[in-house]
Amino acid sequence: MKLQRLAVAVAGAGMLAATAASGPALATTQNDPTPSWAQRAANAKQSAENSKKSVAAEAECVQSLVFPEATNVTGTVDVTPAKPPRVTNFEPFNLAARYTATWYAAANASGTQYFAYGVFLQGDNLYRHTTVLPATQAENPRTTTVKIGSGWGSFKAIATSNYNAAKPAHSYLYGLNTNGKLYRYAKNGAVYTYKALGNFGGFASFKTLAVISETATYDTLLMTTKAGALYTIRIPITASAKPVVKVVRASGWSAYESLAVQACGNRGGTLVIGVDHDTNTGFQYAFAHATGKSTVITSYGKVPAVLDGLNHAPFTWYQDNLTGE
Repeated sequence: MKLQRLAVAVAGAGMLAATAASGPALATTQNDPTPSWAQRAANAKQSAENSKKSVAAEAECVQSLVFPEATNVTGTVDVTPAKPPRVTNFEPFNLAARYTATWYAAANASGTQYFAYGVFLQGDNLYRHTTVLPATQAENPRTTTVKIGSGWGSFKAIATSNYNAAKPAHSYLYGLNTNGKLYRYAKNGAVYTYKALGNFGGFASFKTLAVISETATYDTLLMTTKAGALYTIRIPITASAKPVVKVVRASGWSAYESLAVQACGNRGGTLVIGVDHDTNTGFQYAFAHATGKSTVITSYGKVPAVLDGLNHAPFTWYQDNLTGE
């Protein structure tokens, strides 16, 4: 299994030192988080066990956010839907980025080590990371980074899909460019590289994006415009097919520079947190199955945490596919 081999490859501390020079600057680790990162590793283990028991297991309705900060650390919080939402804060750890896509939790072959992986932007470059989750309370996550490529300075937002519920599986990277185009890339083979699959025009008015649905035949993005409209953009897997664009709300979403999306249950329910970067505040919503303007959206209110990230992305188990549309 690719992910399992990846976990084994990065287990040694020596490799952490070897790759640090080629990656972005790392900050000093902060210790003794409350709750401990070991508890997050235990949560990942429980998610793995649930996935083995049944592919139809009910997805946990807790939304995890990960966010790179201007101080060159990455923070994370768990947000439980309630009125108001309830928050569990974790200690920031040493990873610098200007924009991160979804973090996927996974395990090695023996189930003895849990880690997260994903891609992020730093400066003009695209990187992948593998972040080992510690087993003891005295430790923080340990991250290795590998540069994938340069020329990403004009991308203002990225998001990834990871459909694996059935074949054909796919892993796509979406990038919103300042030139007004939306680009799509496919994960290329066993190594963490991507090949270009073309682009779509007409996205100059959009400012952020997140994946809300992953299926064998299409991905769906949730996107906001500068004027505050909220859209779903269904993008078929077929290379020549055009996106299907639907308005969800015509206004009211202009404050949010980040959208973080996570599955809640197995009947199409979805949690969405919109974050206002000007005030470092977030608001949590529950979405019913997206159906355009008729989509039912429930507001849980303001998240009681300082969300001072440069952007905000989901932290989820790698087998938890999104079914929001």
